[in-house]
Amino acid sequence: MAEEISDESLENLTGTEKSAILMMLLGEDEAAQVLQKLTPREVQHLGTAMYSVTGVDQTTVNAVLDEFLETIKKQTGIGLGAGQYIENVLTKALGDDKAQSVLGRITPASSESQIDILDWMDARAISELILDEHPQIKALIISYLDFGLGADVLTLLPDDIQADIVRRIATLETVEPGAIKELERVMKAKFAANTSLRASQIGGVKAAAKIMNFTKTEMETRILGAIKKEDRDLMAEIQDNMFVFENLGGSDERSLQTLLRSVDQDVLVIAMKGAETALQDKLLGCMSTRAAANIRDEMEALGPVRLTEVQEAQKQIINVARKLSDDGTIVLAGRGGEEMV
Repeated sequence: MAEEISDESLENLTGTEKSAILMMLLGEDEAAQVLQKLTPREVQHLGTAMYSVTGVDQTTVNAVLDEFLETIKKQTGIGLGAGQYIENVLTKALGDDKAQSVLGRITPASSESQIDILDWMDARAISELILDEHPQIKALIISYLDFGLGADVLTLLPDDIQADIVRRIATLETVEPGAIKELERVMKAKFAANTSLRASQIGGVKAAAKIMNFTKTEMETRILGAIKKEDRDLMAEIQDNMFVFENLGGSDERSLQTLLRSVDQDVLVIAMKGAETALQDKLLGCMSTRAAANIRDEMEALGPVRLTEVQEAQKQIINVARKLSDDGTIVLAGRGGEEMV
């Protein structure tokens, strides 16, 4: 009986809530070290979840621990902290100066934002910060942000420049040191930020599409329409790289199960109302029989739903799916997703 309670408790938790429970079991120093490794958005989500799980029972805690232990048993430790290890070995072997010279040539390009401090600011503060800058500077800065945060900043900028910003982001490719130096000048004038001068790969159609994935449906339609007037091919390319709700049908069952555990059930019910029968069946097939039956009952009881509500619910789920995909937690197949072989 205890095993059944454990499974049920575990099924109702999102991945973030499970992580929050593990964080609450760590000591303060250890938990702080974990948080230092996370992005600003991840810190916010995990911190909120830590408040929400303070009342969980011991059975649920044990179930989370069991799942965690089972997961780490299957993983290798190689690569964990590799960067620091390699730096220490080279420094001991070559001395600090030679080691830094070698590291400068062999260290992979960092995936972290060149202007990290922006990730810790809210969207309104960033939008006010860049409001009086050249559109290309706006595009560069938004390209550096987490896609969800970038979409929030874009929303707060004047409507008449939003399409131009997205178009500029979509046509960005390699940003040379001169452009980064100009960006440095802007940021230093604001809060004395320091950034690297190496050429950086940012922007592009895929980045523009990901930012658009996080915008509301009305805003998405307006911006794509404006871009279409200037460059029909570019608009089509951005649209082709956007992940839409119907693309979920091409994803594997394990990825869909992870996604469904991470979304609010009320949002899922509304999103499913506007889905094709085949997609409904696939998503429901990834749930337990009882959970699928509950969803079907709620969909039936809900009655007619406005198309705009369905679109926004589907977009919320796609936002979660994109985040999980970017984190490497799931694989998305279809437009803008990974190729399946």
